[in-house]
Amino acid sequence: MGMPITVDVGGASNAELIDTVFGYFKHIDRRFSTYRADSEITAINRGDVPVVDWSGEMIEVFALARQTKDETDGYFDIRKADGSLDPSGIVKGWAIRNAAGIVQRAGVSDFFIEAGGDVQSCGKNASGKDWSVGIRNPFNTDEVIKVVYPRGRGVATSGTYVRGQHIYNPHGIGNSIQDVVSLTVIAADVLEADRFATAAFAMGRDGILFIERTTGLEGYVVDANGRATPTSGFGALCLP
Repeated sequence: MGMPITVDVGGASNAELIDTVFGYFKHIDRRFSTYRADSEITAINRGDVPVVDWSGEMIEVFALARQTKDETDGYFDIRKADGSLDPSGIVKGWAIRNAAGIVQRAGVSDFFIEAGGDVQSCGKNASGKDWSVGIRNPFNTDEVIKVVYPRGRGVATSGTYVRGQHIYNPHGIGNSIQDVVSLTVIAADVLEADRFATAAFAMGRDGILFIERTTGLEGYVVDANGRATPTSGFGALCLP
């Protein structure tokens, strides 16, 4: 998936389960990576695979992308300016949520799964405490500027401080986002957090207002001047 992945399910006896989870992520990479010549999404973009032959997973992700586009006034759009399709803005959260389901179906209730900064956790860590997630300072990634305690919720961050400009305002094709550098969303699960973090970041300064208005979401944005703005309910998630 082109990013570091952490899976913590506690105990050496769960090594087989961890292997299963990483096997699932490898499967998702083989299907959805736009960097692989042999992936399904690459074949679709080449025109080699008719819609009737798309996998069920591809159809599910595309349906979620359409739903998110409708729910965000078009700010989430997997169709790029060149006409190709890139579902990367939703696949990561979707895959992490599904991986969490694998763990839960195995009877494990205490776990932490993180991929590229997006997190789904549940229960307690090895010390018997609630899992915590640090939000990095986008101007100094060695520094954590906020710590949140999601308590079963999902956490996702969109930004330009790691990968550079890769999120664009679809209502102004080619317009990169310059006024915000990091936006973190906390939602019921990591899929919800991920899809809305991507869309809200594409909105620029208005993104945090969208998160504030949307039921079930909390957020924290850092703008290009280093000023941070939380939603009204964000502070409660920072209490241990």
